[in-house]
Amino acid sequence: MFIDYAKATIKAGDGGDGVARFRREKYVPLGGPSGGDGGRGGDVLFVADCNVNTLIDFKFQPRIIAKDGADGGNSNKTGKSGKTVTVRIPVGTLIRDLETEELIYDFVQDGEEVILATGGKGGLGNQHFATSSNQVPRKFTEGKDGDELSVSLELKLIAEVGLVGYPNAGKSTLLSVVSQARPKIANYPFTTLKPSLGVAPIDSDHALLIADIPGLIEGAHENKGLGIQFLRHIERTKVLLFMLDMAGTDVRSPVEDFKVLRNELKCYDEALLDKEMVIAANKMDVPEAADNLKEFQKAFPKLKKQVLPISAVTQQGLKELLYELHDRVTK
Repeated sequence: MFIDYAKATIKAGDGGDGVARFRREKYVPLGGPSGGDGGRGGDVLFVADCNVNTLIDFKFQPRIIAKDGADGGNSNKTGKSGKTVTVRIPVGTLIRDLETEELIYDFVQDGEEVILATGGKGGLGNQHFATSSNQVPRKFTEGKDGDELSVSLELKLIAEVGLVGYPNAGKSTLLSVVSQARPKIANYPFTTLKPSLGVAPIDSDHALLIADIPGLIEGAHENKGLGIQFLRHIERTKVLLFMLDMAGTDVRSPVEDFKVLRNELKCYDEALLDKEMVIAANKMDVPEAADNLKEFQKAFPKLKKQVLPISAVTQQGLKELLYELHDRVTK
């Protein structure tokens, strides 16, 4: 199951207490202090891992707790430290303080690691408190509490190209043809219920990472059709690829579809419209598509160079589309 938002409580281990102990060896009647220090509490370490692609683990384990340090022992022995808990999360995950919404860390590279909760220091045993005037101190200190915080985790896919369009515009078909991705494909609304990533090879040395964003509808910025959950994945992309159904399969106008899609992006985050943009005029293998394409170009004459006629089914124009996307990504 693909989960791209979760909440969690993180608790580092508390430090173990120091202890008051005294030497009791034979022939040492006035043995000095020998109380050991408490062990350090375990940390909670988060690591970005490219092999992880969902936050589903937090659904089943929303509370992450590291072990406490052990108390000190006799003969100045320090208690065992708590073991660090390592949590692996997808690359592209943002972690925020749940109360203040302040960004704590943004994991954008594989292998990045951050200690989100630091274990408490162990307390001091009475060995540390001996003085010339007090050879048998009974003083010791307790361990410190480990950090505890509540966080939100938000996954935003990291891709070079964000593929957006209405349901059934042909996005999933395109991604399955140009890459090894295998998104679910069928002829009904909201076929794609989670973002899909595909790597589309350009030549022997270059490839594009494309994210298929589930179908947007009017009102997506208000979370209609789970729009907000999907729109967040567009933010990191360098280029937006608008997929338009030029055949008008669902009795919709490509002109109106494009207007709605741009408006939804603008309402969510106006900065999205500043990204490089390419328009894929899909389903050009259908006879009605030619007239619809002319109507679209008439409505948006300034976008003529950005419109590429394609057919994801017959693979017409796909090579030219990938080259155009690559050029814009590498600008």
